[in-house]
Amino acid sequence: MAGETETLQVLICDDEPGMRLVLRKLVERVPGFAVAGEAGDGEEGLRLFEEKRPNVVFLDVDMPRLNGVETAKRIQDMDPRAALIFATAYEGYRDEAFEVYAFDYLVKPFKNERVVATLERIRGLLLGGGREEKRGVKPPPAAPARRRDRLLLRTRDGVLFLDMDDILLVQRENRQTVIYTAETSYPTSDSLIEVAEKLDPSVFFRCHKSYIINLTCIDSITPYGRWTYVVKLRGTQRDALITHDKYEELEKMYT
Repeated sequence: MAGETETLQVLICDDEPGMRLVLRKLVERVPGFAVAGEAGDGEEGLRLFEEKRPNVVFLDVDMPRLNGVETAKRIQDMDPRAALIFATAYEGYRDEAFEVYAFDYLVKPFKNERVVATLERIRGLLLGGGREEKRGVKPPPAAPARRRDRLLLRTRDGVLFLDMDDILLVQRENRQTVIYTAETSYPTSDSLIEVAEKLDPSVFFRCHKSYIINLTCIDSITPYGRWTYVVKLRGTQRDALITHDKYEELEKMYT
């Protein structure tokens, strides 16, 4: 998570210069935010995102070269923690926005106060002080006796074997899959699906399209955005996202 004194960086992607100006002025009104860049199409937005790595991205749906939904999908593959806000004239893309777990979906013409309120909520969640109703999760039941103990990973240098008990988190980031332990991380050429197939399903849970978590390491779960929550894990400063439907599935596992 970002530190309390950090300024959150915002990228604005919209093919209308007037709308970019409106959003820039709104961002500048809210303390704790700065505009890192502006793009008039999806491909330029991706280039700027990779260069600037902003915390928040405003996206129009109908943009040349690459539409907003596809841009959002590619951004999420680079950084699933980026807060995506759709600002569009098209009401009918809410389902697609849900698939990339957008933080908010604003339909033009929207009220300025709505944008400010969304940014203030993001600031509270990312910079601290805005946490909502912490939800603890009871320790999961013991795993069955029969399970694989080691995971074979393909890396650039060949293969390595990793003890499954050491794995805290598996994450999709920077267009690759990364496995985290308490001490270090291991990038692999395997997809998240391929890694999930090798892990013990009684211990590891696919909580989001970009995350797999070790159930024995869950410390707490906190709301983040409309459709997601943040999972804090013991033994690491890193955290994960869990979708609303996966959160409900997790609750059922322990009730």
